[in-house]
Amino acid sequence: MQKTIILNSFTPYYVQLEEILKEKITSGEWRPGDKLPSEPELCEIYGVSRTVVRQALQEMEYAGLISRKKGVGTFIAAPKIEESLVQKLTGFHQDMLSRGHAFSTQVLRSEVAEAGQQVSEYLRIPPGTPVFCIERLRFVNHEPIVLVTTYLPQALCAGLERFDLSSRSLYDILENELGLALASGRRTLEAVAASQREADLLQVEPGAPMVLLDSVSYLRDGTPVEYYHAVHRGDRSRFEVELVRGPQGDDTPDRPA
Repeated sequence: MQKTIILNSFTPYYVQLEEILKEKITSGEWRPGDKLPSEPELCEIYGVSRTVVRQALQEMEYAGLISRKKGVGTFIAAPKIEESLVQKLTGFHQDMLSRGHAFSTQVLRSEVAEAGQQVSEYLRIPPGTPVFCIERLRFVNHEPIVLVTTYLPQALCAGLERFDLSSRSLYDILENELGLALASGRRTLEAVAASQREADLLQVEPGAPMVLLDSVSYLRDGTPVEYYHAVHRGDRSRFEVELVRGPQGDDTPDRPA
């Protein structure tokens, strides 16, 4: 593997430097949390200009390999946490369990409230209908990763208040305790910036890039049973998407009734 900049190469210097630094990460020489040499130090080590170093580091930051802390330095980023998005109707609890991650949940709010306009539209219930409103902060390896607010019709999920959602999967409770068989779901992704409260809870800077995931889960007869609004840290989350080709000529996706 290349260890120095090849001056007579057609490959731009910043690309060469990026590959050299990436190799240090993949080989394990640099580990998550390690601090990189400063820009002047990298210039001296590899005999390149400050512009080359900055461009290489910028590309690595875009790729999520490093993170910069103003006034502190540049650090190797921890690997992003993968979650399933399409073709698997799983919750965070089951997803993290299947991937072998150590995770925990802090319930910030659990109450019965009146459905607002947006919630009523997602759940197909009249505005003002009583719904369970559950706000949870989810951790992976003791690090806050996602803030999720879940809404469920109270009439459909009677008895949900009896269960501890800090230690159990909501989907497990719905299916095995309340007899509600989840059959399908629809999820949308959107890039957003962290609000002040989200930043405080997720330990990022206000305005930091986040991934907003809105999801509706349905019973077999097409009745919406859950709507959740989840804000994931953009620097720590990556979503896995599975695509399945349908019968030839069928371009219409399956959707709940």
